[in-house]
Amino acid sequence: MKRIDLHVHTTASDGTCSPTEVVKLAKEKGLAAIAITDHDTISGYEEARQAGEELGIEVVPGIEISTRYLGPVHILGYYLDTKSPALNEVSSWLVKDRDRRNRKIVSLMQADGLDVSYEQMQERFGAVIGRPHFAELLVEMGIAESINDAFARFVERGQKYYAARNFLPIERSIRLIREAGGVPVMAHPFQYKLDDAQLRELIKLCIKNGLMGMECRYSGYDEEKVQYLLDLAKEYSLLPTGGSDFHGSVKPHIQLGDGMGNLQVPYRFLTGIKALAGMVPELEE
Repeated sequence: MKRIDLHVHTTASDGTCSPTEVVKLAKEKGLAAIAITDHDTISGYEEARQAGEELGIEVVPGIEISTRYLGPVHILGYYLDTKSPALNEVSSWLVKDRDRRNRKIVSLMQADGLDVSYEQMQERFGAVIGRPHFAELLVEMGIAESINDAFARFVERGQKYYAARNFLPIERSIRLIREAGGVPVMAHPFQYKLDDAQLRELIKLCIKNGLMGMECRYSGYDEEKVQYLLDLAKEYSLLPTGGSDFHGSVKPHIQLGDGMGNLQVPYRFLTGIKALAGMVPELEE
């Protein structure tokens, strides 16, 4: 089976591998294709595409947009027009808001007596910083035992170094992807901790606004969970997709292409997305 990974992050957002390094790793793993789905930006795609051409790896342009429903919900977009003015304007706003949030986290840490500055963070991790980087820093400083511990005790919602972000409405995010010619997909549905009825309501809301797929295979999802999501996708006529949510060293338990060893995303999932890419009808006002 030709294996793929349709949920990959790079240093263009909060991953630790550059776009080129991710493509090289995909080659080592024997993957046929990957999608670059950095948070709120498409800036890493072009470098990955060039590396993919050299190494024979198919690279799909993508994005992961943070939205809010009852809590945070992430929407993936595939085969977007990377030159879409609306997409780039919103992406720029989201990146600036992330920067604002990061500076607030630094100020919270400084107020607690920690020797940290935003400039040092950027020197250590690059221009684009996310909560996983703060978690890694807390581990390096000996304040947290692990990345998971750092999230649980310091940077998750409700903890002392958490700062909220502004989110696009979920309806706007889906429509933005559609307007950019892309295929919108709900990411990792079990992460939202919704019961069956709540998840169905979310799915119906998203479909009303143009959702076209749902991530059914994901790192850590056992076959029972996968089958539940595949059945839901079929019931609501959504394309099934799958990906690891690879971030590199900040999430060492997640490996590119195989999650925790049981991801196994087939190429036919990408074929389904391709069938819609570039053929997405305009939404009625």
